[in-house]
Amino acid sequence: MKILLVFATFVTATCSEQLFVGDQVLRITASNEEQITLLRVLGEQAELQVDFWRHPTSPGRPADLRVPFPSLQAVKNFLESNSISYSIMIKDVQELLDEEKKTMMKSRRIGRSTKTFDFASYHTIDEIYDWIDMLVDGHPSLVSKIQIGQSYENRPLYVLKFSTGGSNRPAIWLDTGIHSREWVTQATGIWTANKIAEEYGQDPSVTAILDSMDIFFEIITNPDGFAFTHSSNRMWRKTRSINASSHCVGVDPNRNWDAGFGGSGSSSNPCSDIYRGPYAHSEREVKAIVDFIHSHGNMKSVISIHSYSQMLLFPYGYKTEPVPNHQELNELAKKAVNDLAVLYGTKYTYGSIVDTIYLADGTTVDWAYDNGVKYSFSFELRDTGRYGFLLPSSQIIPTATETWPALLDIMVYVLEHPY
Repeated sequence: MKILLVFATFVTATCSEQLFVGDQVLRITASNEEQITLLRVLGEQAELQVDFWRHPTSPGRPADLRVPFPSLQAVKNFLESNSISYSIMIKDVQELLDEEKKTMMKSRRIGRSTKTFDFASYHTIDEIYDWIDMLVDGHPSLVSKIQIGQSYENRPLYVLKFSTGGSNRPAIWLDTGIHSREWVTQATGIWTANKIAEEYGQDPSVTAILDSMDIFFEIITNPDGFAFTHSSNRMWRKTRSINASSHCVGVDPNRNWDAGFGGSGSSSNPCSDIYRGPYAHSEREVKAIVDFIHSHGNMKSVISIHSYSQMLLFPYGYKTEPVPNHQELNELAKKAVNDLAVLYGTKYTYGSIVDTIYLADGTTVDWAYDNGVKYSFSFELRDTGRYGFLLPSSQIIPTATETWPALLDIMVYVLEHPY
């Protein structure tokens, strides 16, 4: 009887998950502004249920579009009839998801401790929260866990604090996973947090930083969305807040900040993946960080880690005007991406958000910069589209280890250039 109950539970859980059998990801390249407009119109067709992984921005710059199997022929016909070139990047999304799930199941057979935790696998929210507690227990004089608020679905918003003591010290903020489906970011966050804890007292740079500054690290910045990617829809990007005027759920938390909020670099459509929300800081997950940074009063750097595209970005995204210290940020980004490339030769582009990727309003780093945080950066981790948001777990540690020197470059620079 017990076996039957377990089997029934497994079937129910499996059936509640959205499947992506036969879905494809197309790499699309528009050759002119008219084709860009057509692609944007395509993305708004609710009946097609397409999902831009990378939005169309300018002619010659590729866009990536996940197309559900039932819409494939219609979308391909549309592209061909309008002479818009495309290629197939991912032939069957579900095949990658099945492989991902298989590796996660293998990882769960390993015992849990900070020594045996599998950094080379993706983990659920509960597994990550358990690991956070183990990290704190293993480094009680350096690492503590604080709660800065609760999510829409009342999950705790946990932040790791790395500190060697003192009050109101200059600090660095790191966050990963603000877009829930970008699993390599939360995985990189776990590895990086562990690295910071392990390297204090061993690595001169980490030691110097923590002897003078604190580091605050929110690994799961969008817990409701992250839990939903595990239980129901692996491709979910937004928060899970309910919109009273729409059947569509959630807000893009990286369009919800009070920095150019409501501009053309986001959407007013609640069903869009870049829906900005009803007003700036409407999302609890965003408001909690805003309140924390304001109350801290001495935040010197904000680094928000995303995927994918292999880019290191800085303000602005909501306007074309360069920030006053544009050259300084550009030189620091150049050094960081050069050092990132040393390990595996991974090539990153760098520059302001608006010049390097697209117009985007309401972003974390723009808000931070406009609120006095001079060194504000956003990483877009691996890859450039071969796997997109479904980066195989075998690439987690290579991604994290190559990103580490770039992060360290920024943190050391912040330490050495107080303001």
